Amino acid sequence: MNKLQNFVSGKWVSGEGEGTALYNAVTGDQVAIASSKGIDFKSAVEYARTVGNPALRKMTFHQRGNMLKALALHLRTRLDKFYAVSFQTGATKADSWIDIEGGIGNLFANASLRRKFPDEFFCIDGESHNLGKNNSFMGTHILVPKEGVVVHINAYNFPVWGMLEKVAVNLLAGVPAIVKPATVTSYLTEAVVREIISSKILPEGALQLICGSAGDLLDHMTSQDVVTFTGSASTGLKLKSHPVILKESVPFNMEADSLNCIILGTDVTPDKPEWDIFVKEVRKEMTVKAGQKCTAIRRIFVPENKIEDMWKAIASSLSQTTIGNPLNEKVRMGSLAGKEQREEVKAQVQKLLASSQIIYGSLDSVEVIDADSNKGAFLSPVLLMNEKPFATTAAHEVEAFGPVSTIMPYKTMDDAIALSKKGKGSLCSSIVTTNESLAKQYVLGAATHHGRILVLNSDCAKESTGHGSPLPLLVHGGPGRAGGGEEMGGVRGVKHYMQRVAIQGSPTMITAITNVYQQNAKGKDPGKHPFKKYFEELQIGDQLITEKRVITSEDIDRFADLSGDHFYAHLKDTDFTGTMFEKQVAHGYFIISAAAGLFVDSYEKNPVLLNYGIDELRFTKPVYPGTEIHIRFTCKEKLPQDPKDENDIPKGIVKWLVEIIDETGEVTGVATILTMVAKRS
Repeated sequence: MNKLQNFVSGKWVSGEGEGTALYNAVTGDQVAIASSKGIDFKSAVEYARTVGNPALRKMTFHQRGNMLKALALHLRTRLDKFYAVSFQTGATKADSWIDIEGGIGNLFANASLRRKFPDEFFCIDGESHNLGKNNSFMGTHILVPKEGVVVHINAYNFPVWGMLEKVAVNLLAGVPAIVKPATVTSYLTEAVVREIISSKILPEGALQLICGSAGDLLDHMTSQDVVTFTGSASTGLKLKSHPVILKESVPFNMEADSLNCIILGTDVTPDKPEWDIFVKEVRKEMTVKAGQKCTAIRRIFVPENKIEDMWKAIASSLSQTTIGNPLNEKVRMGSLAGKEQREEVKAQVQKLLASSQIIYGSLDSVEVIDADSNKGAFLSPVLLMNEKPFATTAAHEVEAFGPVSTIMPYKTMDDAIALSKKGKGSLCSSIVTTNESLAKQYVLGAATHHGRILVLNSDCAKESTGHGSPLPLLVHGGPGRAGGGEEMGGVRGVKHYMQRVAIQGSPTMITAITNVYQQNAKGKDPGKHPFKKYFEELQIGDQLITEKRVITSEDIDRFADLSGDHFYAHLKDTDFTGTMFEKQVAHGYFIISAAAGLFVDSYEKNPVLLNYGIDELRFTKPVYPGTEIHIRFTCKEKLPQDPKDENDIPKGIVKWLVEIIDETGEVTGVATILTMVAKRS
């Protein structure tokens, strides 16, 4: 029998003892044994801190991002192998696609986030602040990777996605991980980790795997570590209350199973496309992964005058769902991950039956294709009806983690909002409506109790990823019962694995520390016009002080004629009484154009390939005819770009601080312009 191995301290090792037997969820045959007994978890943690962490910290965000991209591309070449193993968990091809390719998609998405960060191992976080009247004292925040390890304790329902969506973020942040998947499906996680390790794309110590019990792993956590958990709220609370987690103030991010809900708007009738969209969404969330999703719809709220028509429509749709062996192409819903999970679901449904009744499905029988329902962990979809959702609490407190959902009536949108909140916090909620006022009322009324809200109708249904699909660029988590944590979320997610520190000092010193030019810092003599320098030659702080130019009334008139902008403030015959201006004022866009005329070296071809855009453009003081301006032009930041192909010109993006200064020494306008600059090589 295949005994799963753990990958710790740079080696594949087997746990001691008989271990836990793991079974094919479809056939009931034993497929593996898992054990982590005898593993030195303290050494594993130290290995991550002393080997993996320094290796990742030496890499920049761009290098880490490209590492994730390379890993994603590698794993895509092994899809057939992963799918073959995934079928044993009871997952259909569609279920496996979400788990496997969805997880790999997270690697790609986080790889692309490298462009949001500097080519450094740390980054500035947010705006800088001037703290002195003389512009000599300032403050800002930076983020640096934590010096510890991330421990990911994952659920059984997504053995690939659950791992990859988390490690993609901590690896981009520069922190190694120890992954502890749920034992029952850990054989699929192990198959993927074997490919990751054999690829040698990650540095040593960046990833470790525990198949089996977590043992005393949490006993060795420190304040530099992070722990994440996905699973039941009760287990999450136990882990979150671990004495070491509390004593060391270890960041703990929990994403717990929750009683997510969907609302049918009062405007939706059976003749509208939104009716069918609602039915389809409910069926999908009840049957995908056999309802074993932390985001699955557990509560269905429908206007009381439509509830009979709706439950019959859902039941009819569920009756068309073919259940059985995922290897059979006709099958649309597989089994649960194991018989223990099935028994747990049945026990939870019994609790719900105290205040609800089954209106579709059965706990005792299920028709399956190409399988034996007794040997496999199969369960029929079960739709329950609770006619008094305000008078009873079970439907808002008990979760059956399988193909089970409860439909309930409501009268007004205020009632629907109140019912949605009775779940005491969820990962996601959806409302299906075409009425913008109803949508706004629900979203703003229910937002405090849900981590994500989908507003679904025929306008977006074709492109919508659906109620139950967390996305890498949006936060995944929720308040209260859902755990109170946040995962993914684009740049936000990366910050969970970094330490934020406020730094104060002179602009020149902060520039030197951050490698991003801070306004009022001392500039550097570039030696030659900055536009004549290749990307590699440019230094942060290279500064050009331009010649001066007097702005005339004729300049303003000509720009007005050329641009077609004859706003009254730009006309010299305007009566300026009661306006913000004393007299004719120059167009802001003329002034930034004039600034370009002063700082651009335009006489011969140079490494600047093109103007890439303007950020943070502000006009801070009126420029009247007769004003003399000059430009302080400073290299602010450099962002390398990856070549698109072998024919692409090697290049990077350079951010320049443009300060437009008048004869009094005051800044009349400021902007960050971006240029695409060629590399010498």
